[in-house]
Amino acid sequence: MALPILYSLRNCPYAMRARLALYASGQQVLLRDIVLSNKPAEMLIVSPKGTVPVLVTADKQVIDESLSIMKWAFSQTDPDDYLNKAHTSALVEMLSVIALFDNEFKGHLEKYRCSKRYHEPSLLEDRQQCERYLADLESRLSQHQYLMSDKPSLTDLALMPFIRQFARVERQWYLQSPYPNLRQWLNGYLQSKMFSKVMAQYPMWLDSKEDVVFGAE
Repeated sequence: MALPILYSLRNCPYAMRARLALYASGQQVLLRDIVLSNKPAEMLIVSPKGTVPVLVTADKQVIDESLSIMKWAFSQTDPDDYLNKAHTSALVEMLSVIALFDNEFKGHLEKYRCSKRYHEPSLLEDRQQCERYLADLESRLSQHQYLMSDKPSLTDLALMPFIRQFARVERQWYLQSPYPNLRQWLNGYLQSKMFSKVMAQYPMWLDSKEDVVFGAE
C-alpha cells in the first residue's frame, strides 16, 4: 500500500506537532519539506489554502489541519496510549486545553514575539499575557510529570512546539522564570530522541522531487 504524503515545514510549530504525533504513533509517511515562498503545485491542488501541514492519506483523504492530523495518527495506532482511551472523558479534556492555547495563547505569543523583534514598549505586558497560560501548565506539572497525568498525552505534543517558541523569545528571562516544572518538561522533549528525529533536516522536496520516508523505524 502506498504511504501517506505529508507536506511540511521544518520549523513551523503546527507542522512540528503533526510530525510529533506521526512519530509517536508509529506511522510512516512520505515527507515533503517545502518553503512557503515556493509552494508545490501538487500541494496546492489538494489544499488550495496553501498552509502546512497537509496530509494526503493512502486512500486520498486530505487533512490540512495539524490537530486533525494528530488525531488521525493516533486513531491509526496509539502504542503508548496518548489518547488515554480507558477514560471516556480524557480526549474531551485534552482538546479543551489545546483549544485554549490554540485560540487564545497563540495570539498573545505572536504579539510577544513581535514586541521583542521590533523593540515595542509593550514587551512586558505581552509577556505577562502569555504567563497567565504558563502558570496553569506549571500548576499541572507540579502535580504530575506531564500536562494531563503521569504519562504523555496528545496535549503535551500539541502544546510543546508553542512553549518552545515562547522559551526562545527572551531566553535569559525564561531560564530564570518561576516555571521550573515547565522548563523540565520542555527540556525533556527537546533532548529526546523523538524530537531529534522530528527536527531532522532534509532536502527541499521541490529541489529533488525525492520523497523521504519519515516515521516508524
